[in-house]
Amino acid sequence: MLPKFFDIHSHPNFAAFDGDRDETIKRSLESGVFVNVVGTQKDTSKSALELAEKYEGVYATVGLHPIHTGKSFHDKDEIGEGGQEFTSRGESFDYDYYKKLAIHPKVVAIGECGLDYFRIEYQVLSIKEKQEVAFQKHIELAIEVKKPLMLHLRNGENRSAYKDAFSILKSFNFNLKSGRPGNLHFFAGTIDEAKPFLDAGFTFSFTGVITFARSYDEIIRYLPLDRILSETDSPYVAPTPHRGKRNEPLYVIEVVKKIAEIRGEDLEKLKKQLLQNSLVFFNLPC
Repeated sequence: MLPKFFDIHSHPNFAAFDGDRDETIKRSLESGVFVNVVGTQKDTSKSALELAEKYEGVYATVGLHPIHTGKSFHDKDEIGEGGQEFTSRGESFDYDYYKKLAIHPKVVAIGECGLDYFRIEYQVLSIKEKQEVAFQKHIELAIEVKKPLMLHLRNGENRSAYKDAFSILKSFNFNLKSGRPGNLHFFAGTIDEAKPFLDAGFTFSFTGVITFARSYDEIIRYLPLDRILSETDSPYVAPTPHRGKRNEPLYVIEVVKKIAEIRGEDLEKLKKQLLQNSLVFFNLPC
């Protein structure tokens, strides 16, 4: 099976796909869209790997989302209406549990992990420290298993998660020596926030939000083409012309089209380059 596109960050393991999960994945694969299924805590990381094992062209990323280090809101698209007690339950990073998943050959990255300051004001003050500890454990695991990080970084009021995360990464002298050390999923930072990561070899991925918001145009034009990846973050932020509906991996095609339009580049050339970028990032055969 030869891919044409790669949705490098998607969640078909979430409850939003309980009614048609297999059909959704098959639609993507039949259209040449490879999929990286991303875990956010123990159960969704396990289910991400189960999907990767089931399908050729599907891979997994395993880890603990920073918001799940503390008890917070319930997201029915993630775990379902019946699972409130399991959502954002305040999980501590279980190194041995995630390592058992991470050593599987179809696990291609560690995460999504990082720092999320967007909702931190609704949680106890210690949540920032909990996020940092979990993030450090992800870095240690990535170094041990020699797989890149899938970073979730979201700024809060007057505080940059990007700058704080880079400081932590720098303290580890994090560098896998080959390939790309990590990807900044759903990048929404500034050029100044991007520069240290760019210099350190990281990649940056963009979602369907770029099809209806112009605030991403500048950074998409600024970044070297070989550092850009495409994603959906489905079931969230469906691109135009699917806004208001559940997102799915197939719609990454619209993201790729928009990146080409923003950069003023030939679609076929850009499509091939973004696919190549993804395969290199995940250390998959090119």
